[in-house]
Amino acid sequence: MTRRLIELLLLVALASAWGLTHASAGWAVAGALLGAVLWSLLDGIRARRLLRWLDTADTSKTPELSGMWGELSDRSRKVIKKLERKTQSSNARLDNFLAAIQESPNGVILLDGAGRIEWVNLTAAHQLGFDPQKDVGQYIQNLVRSPAFKTYLLGDDFNGEILIGGIGVRPSQPSKILVKIHPYGKKRKLMLTRDVTAVELADTMRRDFVANVSHEIRTPLTVLSGFVETMQNIPVSAAERATYLNLMSQQAQRMQMLVSDLLTLSRLEGSPAPGQGDWLNTNELMLPALQETRALSTVIAQPPHEITEVTQTAFCVSGNKSELHSAMSNLLSNAVRYTPGGGSIRSGWRLRADGGAEFFVEDSGPGIAAEHLPRLTERFYRIDRSRSRETGGTGLGLAIVKHVAQRHGGQLEVKSTVGKGSTFSIALPPSRVQQISPA
Repeated sequence: MTRRLIELLLLVALASAWGLTHASAGWAVAGALLGAVLWSLLDGIRARRLLRWLDTADTSKTPELSGMWGELSDRSRKVIKKLERKTQSSNARLDNFLAAIQESPNGVILLDGAGRIEWVNLTAAHQLGFDPQKDVGQYIQNLVRSPAFKTYLLGDDFNGEILIGGIGVRPSQPSKILVKIHPYGKKRKLMLTRDVTAVELADTMRRDFVANVSHEIRTPLTVLSGFVETMQNIPVSAAERATYLNLMSQQAQRMQMLVSDLLTLSRLEGSPAPGQGDWLNTNELMLPALQETRALSTVIAQPPHEITEVTQTAFCVSGNKSELHSAMSNLLSNAVRYTPGGGSIRSGWRLRADGGAEFFVEDSGPGIAAEHLPRLTERFYRIDRSRSRETGGTGLGLAIVKHVAQRHGGQLEVKSTVGKGSTFSIALPPSRVQQISPA
């Protein structure tokens, strides 16, 4: 301020001096006024340069100004740079925050006061079929067409949450998306989505499992209680008593098999996977499984099946002996139960081209229609319920086989043609296969 005052006084003095050279007081006053006007013009030019620089706020090119304007431009530059650093820091935090939300397993959508999408993460876009870039600015109710969602969005009560259909793996199987809206700011809304398809499926499977177990146990119990009541209240001959006791024994064995399979499944699901320390000879694994299968065939099939072992040079597989035996026995017993008497069953261990190995069971039964194949390993799923009950199946065998295969790093493979039979295989990875060195 002092410098500007000195500049003003100096110009006025010089202009007055110039006026005095004309030996007239009027010229002196005119010179002083001219000096003041000149100073105002110069000061205005400096102010204009500062204003132009402030419009661009380019801190790399500060205007060269003197005096108060120079000090003001320098201080402005420092303030602008400080604000730029704060803005950059805020933007970085915002980017990190949005990146974290982007990776969230839950969907996040920000809506403005009119219900338009301001921002959406990839999870929500995938769940609801949005384009995370093109759909920004679109009205949410135009993209989510569920009537329940529209009612929920336009209502005033957001305490609860609603379930709507999402984009599923197949159009016939839409996913289940749970939606919750949280109002914030000036009529803005935070919309959270969560895919609960697996939870809904697990809940359905749990209900079906309880219902199936109850049904499977109720049937033999009904038979047992019926025969017990008959024998208690009605005189029966020795032959009838023997018949009834035989049937009761069959039903008791059926319940025992069901409980045993349920316990096996529970143990498989609740215990750690077997290591690779125990190496088992495939020929030694086959012998007891084939003996059990031939004995079962003579009991439930007339004439018995033609059961053939497909031999190959023996090798070793790594795994749990009792689990592998259970899986092999289940596949063989299924072949016996579903192949008509006199049919052929071929089974054995063989090496695969990728260095792995497989245990296979090939039968000449009626085959399985393609629509049943994806559901074969579901618990209690049966293609022919009456046939399974006649032969004593529990409906849990293939579920056990699948779990055993997965616990050994492998998988259950099924190939079947209606009218031409089926082939079931337990495929194990190369890491669980070892050749036997010649003696």
